[in-house]
Amino acid sequence: MKLFNLSGKTALVTGGGAGIGRAICEVFAAAGAVVEILERNEEAAAETVEAIVAEGGVAMASGCDVASEAGVRSAVDAIVARRGGIQILVNNAGIASIGDAVNTSEAEFDRVYSVNVKGVRNCLHAVLPQMVSGGGGVILNIASTASFMGLDDRFAYSMSKGAVLTMTLSVARDFLEHKIRCNCICPARIHTPFVDGYLDKHYPDNREEMFKKLSEAQPIGRMGQPKEVAYAALYLCSEEAGFVTGSAYPVDGGTLNIR
Repeated sequence: MKLFNLSGKTALVTGGGAGIGRAICEVFAAAGAVVEILERNEEAAAETVEAIVAEGGVAMASGCDVASEAGVRSAVDAIVARRGGIQILVNNAGIASIGDAVNTSEAEFDRVYSVNVKGVRNCLHAVLPQMVSGGGGVILNIASTASFMGLDDRFAYSMSKGAVLTMTLSVARDFLEHKIRCNCICPARIHTPFVDGYLDKHYPDNREEMFKKLSEAQPIGRMGQPKEVAYAALYLCSEEAGFVTGSAYPVDGGTLNIR
């Protein structure tokens, strides 16, 4: 018996061009899923598809800004037409923001909301009806430790990830009778290209020192790796997690509970 087998499933992953999203795409494809990627950065998405196909998997990418309801609807309709349905949705696409409640501008607040909150809503709005008509499915949202704890200078980002958590609970409740499970993962700091870019921009002269400081902020003493989140996602989207819904799973090196 092969555990965590996703054969016969179509998995839609938003933001699959890099970081956690790419790792989820690769792990799901290795587990047998047909992976469909929605990604604004089409070049990055194509690289993910190429990597999956090179390993014998099946994947396709669609250029899409999740902040656009019309764009998401068009992409989802096309995926359903070619695959017959979507059994797994992973709402991973998101953007970061630095600032507090005073120095975060309205434009910045709206920018974060449009992707991290409205983007999740748009995908849920488009995918849930066909999951209902198809007899069920699994939804996984990528939230954050910021959904539960205060972080310095992360006002808009924390707002958005708090919303992801509560949307998760709402969907889990509302669609339980339709055999749709909905959970979220709450990562702490994961070593992604965003972290590298942040350090290169803000700390070019003491990059290694800051990398060490950011790593040691987690009790476990390091940043997580994207595939460590991806393997948790694989479990939650597999049949082995059939009794799990309406839950938030920290993948955080002890950040929430043993600081």
